[in-house]
Amino acid sequence: MAGPAEATGVGAMTTVTGLALLKPEQASAAEPQAHAWVAASAGTGKTQVLSARVLRLLLQGTPPHAILCLTFTKLAAAEMQTRVFGRLAHWARCSDAELVSDLQALRTDDSPEMQAQARRLFADVLDAPQGLAVQTIHAFAQGLIASFPVEAGVTP
Repeated sequence: MAGPAEATGVGAMTTVTGLALLKPEQASAAEPQAHAWVAASAGTGKTQVLSARVLRLLLQGTPPHAILCLTFTKLAAAEMQTRVFGRLAHWARCSDAELVSDLQALRTDDSPEMQAQARRLFADVLDAPQGLAVQTIHAFAQGLIASFPVEAGVTP
């Protein structure tokens, strides 16, 4: 099964495969209105679900700076960022049929308006001053402590 932004090739000459259809329980976890904690064994699709959740948040109009993705490892953070940015870049230039297929795989609206929104997202995320935050829990905590050293009880 292909991942959300599995690419093959070298450099700019990559081929992005279509998104795999989310299973019902994955779609529930990817639902932007739901509060979800995703915990599962390696290789079960956590990154796919979390990437789908970020894509769905962006599609519904959530500004990139309002999204914070936390993971345990740098590798997972890099993988999620690669998948999300890869998918957004793909949407900016893919065929209408490929875009509709991806939107349906995410179990979201595939109307012409949503397609237009999806095609704009890559530029919107790149143009966002604070961008899309994908980081480890440790990096997030370190940033909080650095921003509020007195409150954290550490020397500034």
